[in-house]
This record gives sequence, structure tokens and C-alpha cells, in this order.
Amino acid sequence: MPTCHFAPARRALLLAALALSVAPAATASAQPAPPATVPAVDIARYAGLWYEIASIPMWFQRNCLGDTTARYTPNPDGTIAVLNRCRTREGSDEARGLARLVDTRSNARLEVSFFSILGWRPVWGDYWIIALAPDYSWAVVGGPKRRYGWILARTPALEDATLAAIRQRLEALGYDPARFVPTAQQAAPR
Repeated sequence: MPTCHFAPARRALLLAALALSVAPAATASAQPAPPATVPAVDIARYAGLWYEIASIPMWFQRNCLGDTTARYTPNPDGTIAVLNRCRTREGSDEARGLARLVDTRSNARLEVSFFSILGWRPVWGDYWIIALAPDYSWAVVGGPKRRYGWILARTPALEDATLAAIRQRLEALGYDPARFVPTAQQAAPR
């Protein structure tokens, strides 16, 4: 029987191809499931002014030094007007956007857009309400891949015990609470 000099190379190549074909499946199965959202949100109660208590820093907030707020105002068509503000070195900055409900049964999954071309909004980002106080005094917002997150409150500060409970909830949802950076809140409500 003739000897094949390519057998070891072919075997190594087949093993490498097999390993590469299995790697994406192993990686995909290693991804954690998206965080659960709260069972229900009353949009009328959720509307209004929220103070950012802490967040996972995002590029679009790079100029914000503190006093970060979000104001949500329901529109007659079912969308929600969004007004985000913060203090910067130059004074203040604001971003106006639009939110729309994705899950109308719970109202806990929304999408937000801050980019519009003559009314057309090609870019939307996930806005999932993943924790919410029964009295709507605080909320945690995140997304399916946990790349961002915000702790929001109706007041500029939360009690230490409340923050500790929120951090425990973040851990239970698969977030690393250490990634959340506190936001300085000094100004009067806007």
C-alpha cells in the first residue's frame, strides 16, 4: 500500500477546520441570555423627570460632567419624547430623541432614536427597563447585551441601602455593578 505523505497535514487541516466550525457554536452558547425586563410599566407613571445616578460610560456622554437628567413625555401617537440634558465644561448639552414601544404587553422594552433625517429615523437603540421600584422612585435601564446601563431616580440621590439593593439586582441580571460610574448631581431640577 502506498504511503501518503500528506496524511498528517490533511488530518491537521481537518482537525483545525472542525475546531473552527465548532468554535462559533461554543461561543454562541456561552453568551448569557438577555436580561429579563420588568413585568409591566405604566408609561404615564414612568413619564417625567429622571436623574442619572450612575451609568456605564457611553461615548455620546463623554462631554457630560454631571447633572445628567432625562425627561420623558408621552405623545398622542403613542411615542415618547425624550430630552436628555447634562452639565459640560462649556455650560450644558442636550439631546432630543424619540422612544417607541417594542413590547406593548409589558411596555418594558422600548427603542430610542436621537438621529433623524427629515423625520426618518434609521438608527434605534434598545431601551429595556430591567428594574423598577414599585413606587417608580428609581429604575434601571439596560439592553440585551449589557453593553450599557443607567440607574435613574426621581431625586438627585438615592439612599445607600437602595443603591446596595440595586447593585444586587444588577448582579442577578448579569451586570457587573462595578462598571456603573456614579453621576455627580448638583444642579436644581430642569
